Amino acid sequence: MPRIISPSMLSADFGNLARDTRMIDRSAAEWVHIDVMDGVFVPNISFGFPVMKAIRAATDKFMDVHLMIVEPERYVARFVEAGAQLVTIHAEAVADLRGALELIRSCGAMAGVSIKPATPVNVLSDVLDAADLVLVMSVEPGFGGQGFIEGSFDKVRELRHMIDERGLSTLIEIDGGINVRNAGEAFRAGCDVLVAGNAVFGAADPEAEIVRMLEA
Repeated sequence: MPRIISPSMLSADFGNLARDTRMIDRSAAEWVHIDVMDGVFVPNISFGFPVMKAIRAATDKFMDVHLMIVEPERYVARFVEAGAQLVTIHAEAVADLRGALELIRSCGAMAGVSIKPATPVNVLSDVLDAADLVLVMSVEPGFGGQGFIEGSFDKVRELRHMIDERGLSTLIEIDGGINVRNAGEAFRAGCDVLVAGNAVFGAADPEAEIVRMLEA
């Protein structure tokens, strides 16, 4: 399985966003994670299209965009136009999940689906074949810097079993409280992609910290 680190720009220095993005561009991280919050689906507001375009201009890395918004279908095409290569929506935010995932693919991006900590893995049973990636939230979505919710790796293992049993190539990503101390367990549980915010941007040497996580 691949080992990919996707640093979350939510933890970057917003006053030096281009600088921090260029640092990620130099690093061993393959992806850049963009958390989009609307203040409705989650109680916070973050990036919009102008900021996304600025980040896109500062890096050639794969753009991993996580929409924590209501009615994500309305905005998928615009996020892809702004540079998103993977668009992840929440299972809890849409009525027709398969249709929403197919819409993302039709716009030219990989399609991802995320589940909150309280949402069981089995809600994805009927749409796994339509998803390029599943994002398991290991904190409550909406805020950076939260502690890891114990038991999240059990969901990853269950999901990995479902994917492997069906012979699918769906990637598993995890976001929330991930750092060098639990990165190895995350990969062993079945994760392909680790989102890391404070663990990267709060480190004395962020580029070296990314390498340590990859080698955990």
